[in-house]
Amino acid sequence: MTKADSMAKTIAIIGGGPAGLAAAERLSETQHRVTVYDAMPTIGRKFLLAGKSGLNLTHAEPFETFATRYAAASAHLRPALDAFTPEDVRRWAQGLDVETFVGSSGRVFPKAMKASPLLRAWRQRLETRGVAIRTRWRWIGFGEGDTLLFETPDGQQTIGSDATLLALGGASWPRLGSDARWVPILAGRGLDVAPFRPANCGFDVAWSAAFAARYAGVPVKSVAATSGTGRSQGEFVITRHGIEGSLVYGHAAPLRDRLAATGKADFVLDLLPGRSVDALASALEAAPRKASFSNRLRKAARIDGVKLALVREAVPDVDRLPAKDLASVLKTLPISLVQPRPIAEAISSAGGIPLDAIAPSGMLKALPGVFVAGEMTDWEAPTGGYLLTACFATGRLAATGLLEWLSDLDNQGNASR
Repeated sequence: MTKADSMAKTIAIIGGGPAGLAAAERLSETQHRVTVYDAMPTIGRKFLLAGKSGLNLTHAEPFETFATRYAAASAHLRPALDAFTPEDVRRWAQGLDVETFVGSSGRVFPKAMKASPLLRAWRQRLETRGVAIRTRWRWIGFGEGDTLLFETPDGQQTIGSDATLLALGGASWPRLGSDARWVPILAGRGLDVAPFRPANCGFDVAWSAAFAARYAGVPVKSVAATSGTGRSQGEFVITRHGIEGSLVYGHAAPLRDRLAATGKADFVLDLLPGRSVDALASALEAAPRKASFSNRLRKAARIDGVKLALVREAVPDVDRLPAKDLASVLKTLPISLVQPRPIAEAISSAGGIPLDAIAPSGMLKALPGVFVAGEMTDWEAPTGGYLLTACFATGRLAATGLLEWLSDLDNQGNASR
């Protein structure tokens, strides 16, 4: 046995999503024995689902802007993002022979627009570097001496490790593996876990039966929305239950929090972002008096179809309003929300392990030798590549912290001899 072999440690990574695989890649650069355990039949199942509509890896906006997109968690995540920036994400993909491009919105995608080629290449590189991957191994807790207990196709197994990195995800899309079944395990070790909440989610709206039947599935385009995160322009989709889509997701966090705090929240729409209230009021005032309400809106404001139906749905007596008030309605149309859609439908989740329970290295303060990364910690981000980038970055940071912790243990052991 060589000196390097004698110094090699056994490291368990539990969770085969982007954060866990990023940690495994960082650790594969060392002599240590690394195994990734995942409860599902294959790794990266949520990653693959994200790629079905075009895998949004990261965002090309200036890094100083990018790093602020994590709201209250931005300061906590900044060291991880500094060490693995959006540009590093693109270089990493290039290293797997996956070319990327920047879309018109600034979002970065693989040219193939799919996740499966990247995941295959990534897994092959990890295994070539000696990383073992075991699927259908579900972590069920700690055993004696902080061993790890798993349910496997061959029954319960007990595994020893010198250090453990947890990357078990949040609580969205549980059928793909992010089912939060780890929460009672850590709670049993005295760790308080913030309740999971839907993020990047749709909302229920109390549509009339006639409106829902006619317009479910219809997109509402070229509008702007305002919330606690500011104003943004885009589109969303009417659903049978309420509203979904990128414009909604961008405002989901403040709307969700307002509903939780007060029981009320409005998704406020500007149906005509390019026109001022005064200009719109003048055009409406000049419309022929004998014209029907729908014709007035169509000719003076180019409002018809689903937008006209939304106006009538939100403000039933809108056709009685004077031009100035009608213009204000069209610029600040309130869509009253009932509740977020279930977390199982959400793109991501908020909640999880509180950030103040995690050391800068990524280690749990209450559990020496146990590191955490990815969505199981309490941060959230909008869609646009921010989620994946932070998962990659926190996985790598926790792996680096784990290596430093092992090195410190070795140094302490040598000093005591």
